[in-house]
Amino acid sequence: MRQDCLAWDECNAAGLRAAIPLLRLPMSRNRRTTADEPFLIVRSSASDAAAGSIVRDHEHVWHQLIYVSEGLVVVETDRGFWLAPPHCAVWVPERARHALRFVGRSSLRTIYIRPDQLDRPAECCSLAVSALLRELILRAVELGMIDERDAIDAAVAMLILAELCAAGPPPFNLPQPTSGAIKEVARLLSASNASGISAIARAVGMGSRTLERRFHAETGMTPGRWRQQRRLLAGLERIASGELVKTAAAETGFSSASAYVAAFRQMFGTTPARYFKER
Repeated sequence: MRQDCLAWDECNAAGLRAAIPLLRLPMSRNRRTTADEPFLIVRSSASDAAAGSIVRDHEHVWHQLIYVSEGLVVVETDRGFWLAPPHCAVWVPERARHALRFVGRSSLRTIYIRPDQLDRPAECCSLAVSALLRELILRAVELGMIDERDAIDAAVAMLILAELCAAGPPPFNLPQPTSGAIKEVARLLSASNASGISAIARAVGMGSRTLERRFHAETGMTPGRWRQQRRLLAGLERIASGELVKTAAAETGFSSASAYVAAFRQMFGTTPARYFKER
């Protein structure tokens, strides 16, 4: 284990408390000493965040699974942003810089996994949270720290790792382009009065086909799909914070509430009302 993992409690928890006083990170249930460090494979923290709370850009020396049992959290990096309602989580690998934004009052229940325990992608991603994984996350938070020498702890950790390996991606990500020109395209697509692709291509000095090819290469989406995804996710945030579907639809560029509901149903397989009721 790297030496910088040894002082995790002091440097990571204290740093977050100093940056975001609204988020109170509780102490672990079990007190540990430096001698226990090599045997700890999962850590956890829990806090309640007020609507609009922000955790500024930071990183961890362990992998992190960001989960809210209530509310909605948005995880942002320079490569994109991911929404996580209570049936989803966001995987953040070690040393990946990220920021958090809470939409509505949220209950953050997050776990940290020692890097040598799990070979997940080196990029942030969104994961579906099964009923079993949800209960395992909550159990890990109760335990505080999971020690591989303890049989029950080890069993909980083994199940967490197995569930993470099996978890698939829900459609709550918005990948960001990496080059300057395509970042400008994304900015223009995000504007409330966004022009068509041909006009945006002229604005950035490239042909429409070149724009579409480069945009897809950097984001995995066509410009039109990316814009639709962004609008749907922005609407989802607004509905989660308590806005009516009609208001959220108008604010995110849809012609009507029914147009938003139709696009929402196409992507998520249900209506916004049923979606939040089920979750």
